[in-house]
Amino acid sequence: MKRYLITGGAGFIGANFVKYILGKYGSDVDLTILDALTYAGNLGAIAAETALPNVRFVKGDIGDRELVEKIVAEHDPDFVVNFAAETHVDRSITNPRLFLETNILGTQNLLEVCRKAWLTGKDAAGKPTYREGKRYLQISTDEVYGSLPRDYDTARELELTPEVKKVAEGRTDLHTFGSGLFTEDTPLAPRSPYSAAKTSADLITQAYAETYGLPVSITRCSNNYGPYQFPEKLIPLVINNILEGKKLPVYGRGENVRDWLYVDDHAKAIDMVLRKGRQGEVYNIGGFNEEQNITIVKTIIDIIRSIMENEPAYRKLLRHPLENIDHGLITYVSDRPGHDMRYAIDPTKIATELGWYPETPFRTGIEKTVRWYLDNPEWTADVTSGDYRKYYEEMYSNR
Repeated sequence: MKRYLITGGAGFIGANFVKYILGKYGSDVDLTILDALTYAGNLGAIAAETALPNVRFVKGDIGDRELVEKIVAEHDPDFVVNFAAETHVDRSITNPRLFLETNILGTQNLLEVCRKAWLTGKDAAGKPTYREGKRYLQISTDEVYGSLPRDYDTARELELTPEVKKVAEGRTDLHTFGSGLFTEDTPLAPRSPYSAAKTSADLITQAYAETYGLPVSITRCSNNYGPYQFPEKLIPLVINNILEGKKLPVYGRGENVRDWLYVDDHAKAIDMVLRKGRQGEVYNIGGFNEEQNITIVKTIIDIIRSIMENEPAYRKLLRHPLENIDHGLITYVSDRPGHDMRYAIDPTKIATELGWYPETPFRTGIEKTVRWYLDNPEWTADVTSGDYRKYYEEMYSNR
């Protein structure tokens, strides 16, 4: 039985990873979930999972040395998977210090606790040795690489290497807006307080690998989407606003390009890196789904309009007439400072080494996501009450 410590496990990606692992391995895994339950953490996302006998939840901060030491001593995790982080770029511009404290110092605290708990001695060359089968995985982001240029006004066919073509068999409409992609060798060049804090966390993780020989890996993913995402993020924000009849705020002209990754595909990749990835390596995880933000917004409008027209039972969720659901809901707001133009990941390394590939085409994934939010309105209502509404007004009302 593999034992996991999953930090940030009540957040969007962490919660979906918990569900994926339990769905795949069932009672053959033991999970301890540590989450501070800040604004983006929601215990309701993992309520069914925490009721299981092989899952326990601990409310707390990854920066709390005494608490983390106690958890590691009591439950002896084989895998420590660090999802815990402040993640929203806009919030990092408003309060950068919080991002530094959680993303950098919190990560260092986890690493140090693991180093001490797993250390067994030194080898003949004087290098530290650790207990067999232990692995720390730092969950990072493509934003550490900065911004890629958008070379093409309209998307062009994405040409894959022969190796990646083998694992992407069956995928169609693969396209790109630029000639370059992020690889694991792309220089780190963060451009926001959030991405700078995540970059620092990556570097301190790599430093623990180089200096102490700690068994670590790092994954860097593209933009995730799917169920249980906090509605300050683009896709759930647009879905929620359409249902409420609110305008859909789009930065600039919506020309910024992101590579979209369905969250279950990400969870699968993390599992493969933990169990088969090489120690000390970085693995990029991308979705082969480059799209402009404005295209994302228009696609969601069209999907919701179609569902409402063809499945009348969903119309009870609307707070305005069905006829209002059109592209006229879009409103362009002033761009945020340092807004990266394009992200796009080359996942050749994880595809060729581990056989991973993104299984979910964007159109399929986005419709699944829209339907999940339509089928779970109580979840959105719960997480969008109180402080979130105040934050939303501060972010968008005067732009």
